[in-house]
Amino acid sequence: MRKIDPVKHEQKRRDILEAAGRCFAKDGFRGASISNICSEAKISSGHLYHYFVSKEAIIEAMAEVGLEHAEVRFHHLMKSDNPIEGVIAEIEQASSQSCIEQRHHADMRAKKQLHLDMLAEAGRNPAMAEIVRKHSAKINGMLATLLRAAQERGQIDQALDADVAAALLLGTFEGVGKMTIRDPGHDMKKELDMLTTLIKRFLAPGSSK
Repeated sequence: MRKIDPVKHEQKRRDILEAAGRCFAKDGFRGASISNICSEAKISSGHLYHYFVSKEAIIEAMAEVGLEHAEVRFHHLMKSDNPIEGVIAEIEQASSQSCIEQRHHADMRAKKQLHLDMLAEAGRNPAMAEIVRKHSAKINGMLATLLRAAQERGQIDQALDADVAAALLLGTFEGVGKMTIRDPGHDMKKELDMLTTLIKRFLAPGSSK
């Protein structure tokens, strides 16, 4: 039996995920076929099935990669003196990047469109629904942990339920993302500036009284 090189195996796996991401961004989850993905990744379908058994498995792996990046960022924020200010700084950084990097803007729009496709597919596909549920629960848990740390430091309203507040904030972020899809010509910087104001007012100590 041929010995598998773990480094090459992981690199090929990442290459397939990137190819699938491009296909999903172009044709949507339902429109992109396994054949399309194989063509984009320059591999046979038999080769692809060594790595992923279905499109849902590819989406789940993409979600896991996203969670890995999120965990790194949340870990970094947890070590900061003011994690909430860190979250706002990242939003402001995203705003400035969106204004000067058109490619970045296009990439972000494609990711948001894929997220909406996943939500739509979850309504009719139990496997996708479970992927979305698990991903959302983990992100919500990370943000809730960050909020609790800020509450312990007296940096945000201690009367807030951290889990509910995290869910509301994530829902707000998703809403802003949908605005990008509905109106590509919108002023993203203005919207993100107002989003930071909303977050500060919502989380400000004593704001829920």
